[in-house]
Formats: sequence, C-alpha cells, structure tokens
Amino acid sequence: MDEALYIIDLEGESIMAIEDTFEKLRTLQDILSEKIRLEQEIQEIPRILTTQEELLTRLKKTFIEKNQEYEKTKQSQAEYKNLLAEAEAARERAEKNMDAISTQREYEALDKEIRDASEREAQFRKDLHREEKLLGELDEQMKQSASLIEQQELDLAERQKGIEAEIAEKNKQAAVLAEKEQKIIPGLDQEVLFKFERIIRNKMGRGIVAIKGGVCMGCRMILPAQFANNVREGEEIVFCPYCSRILFYEESDQEAHDYFDDDDAGSLADLDDMDEDEEDEEDEDDDRVSMDYDD
Repeated sequence: MDEALYIIDLEGESIMAIEDTFEKLRTLQDILSEKIRLEQEIQEIPRILTTQEELLTRLKKTFIEKNQEYEKTKQSQAEYKNLLAEAEAARERAEKNMDAISTQREYEALDKEIRDASEREAQFRKDLHREEKLLGELDEQMKQSASLIEQQELDLAERQKGIEAEIAEKNKQAAVLAEKEQKIIPGLDQEVLFKFERIIRNKMGRGIVAIKGGVCMGCRMILPAQFANNVREGEEIVFCPYCSRILFYEESDQEAHDYFDDDDAGSLADLDDMDEDEEDEEDEDDDRVSMDYDD
C-alpha cells in the first residue's frame, strides 16, 4: 500500500514538473519572440541604410550619364553651328558671284550652287534647333537629378547620425530580455530549449500550442488518438509530428460533454444485457401459459 502511494506521489510530482515546464516555456516564448523581433530590426537597420546608399549611387550614375549625353549634344550643337555658318557663307558667295556671270551655263551652275547651299543651310538650322532643344531638356533633367542627389545625401547623413543610437537602444532592450531568459532557463532541458527557440524563429513566434479535440492548434492537423492521449497524460514533452511545436493538452467543450469512463460504459452495457434477458424470460413464460391453456 505504501509503495502504491509512493508511486502515485512520484507520478504527481512528474506531472507538476511538466506543468511547471510548460509555464516556463510559455513565458520564455514571449521573451524569445520579442528578442528575435529586436534582432531582426537590428539587422534591418543597416539594410535600410544600404538601400539609401544604393539609391544615391544610382542617382549619381544617372547624373553622370545625363552629363555625358549633355556634353555630346553640346558638341553636336557646335558642329551644326559651324556647318550652318559654312552653308550660309557658301550661299552668300554664290549670290555675290551672280552679278559677274556672262553665260547661261554659268548662271545655271551658280543657281544650282545657291539652291544646294540653301538646302544645306535649312537642314543644318533644323538640326541645330533639335540639338538646342535636347540641350535644354538635358539641362533641366540634370538640375532635377542634382537636387535629388543633394536631398538624398542630406537624408543619408541624418540617418547615419541616428543609426548608432537606434542600434544601441535596441541592443539594450535585447540585453534586458536576455537577462530574463537566463532566469527562466535553469532546469529546462538544453535540447528542448534549442528546438524550442528554432521553432519560434520558424513559426512566427509560436513554439508551444494546445491540442484540442485531437487537433493541433498550431498547424490544424488531426493527430492520432494514441498520440493525443500521450499529450493528455502530460508525463513528457511532446512535439507535433507535423509542425514540430510543443504540445499541451486543453480539453474542448465537446470532449467535456461526451467524455465518460470505460467502466461506466461497461455498466451501462451490462444493464442493457440484463433488460434483454428479462424480456426473453417473459416471452418464455407467455409461451408456457399459452400451451397450458391449449391443453
């Protein structure tokens, strides 16, 4: 008898130890979730800075390309100015020589020279106008790019000033959480802790979930009945075979309504058998009475 009580006490202590572990894991889950969030934010801060630096680099590259195009267009403008001046000079010389001609053949040749020079002059003037228009557009684009570069450099400098202070503050918060973590983890299995933190990182901050009605509340998968019973007994740490989260049992309303012991079920079944036997005996008595009456 004493030995039986001792075994029961050991089982009770084991269940209490598991419940205490679950409570620690729930508290640790909140701490680890916040800690992981801070770590991710600390990692993201330099990435935001890198993004701004990349944007500034692209703006400067665009400005250089526009400037090169501007210089090339400016050179073309100068060339067309020279060509236009040469065409104008050729036309003017031909027009002056028109007074000195003496034959029809000379007139026709000189007239053709004037027409050709006038056509070249018109084309060069058209080309020059196009290049001047393009120069104006490029100049405006370069001014806009320069303004964006200046603003981006100011924003980047301002961001660089505050980034160290922001990282330091988040590291301070993470250190406080680490201290809380160290106060909770003593007594917890190291392998369970390793798996638990990895689960929280991979499962959006949820590492321990309930099982209700045989269903994991983490992944919503139906678990085998025997597996659910093992979780319900609460004698050990059990991981969901589908989502790897730690499971604890939580009775659903439906289970509480439908639940009864096997012994009770047996008693009810025996009662049904007794009723059937009585009905059979009554039928036999009726048959005997009927036979006596016939005799």
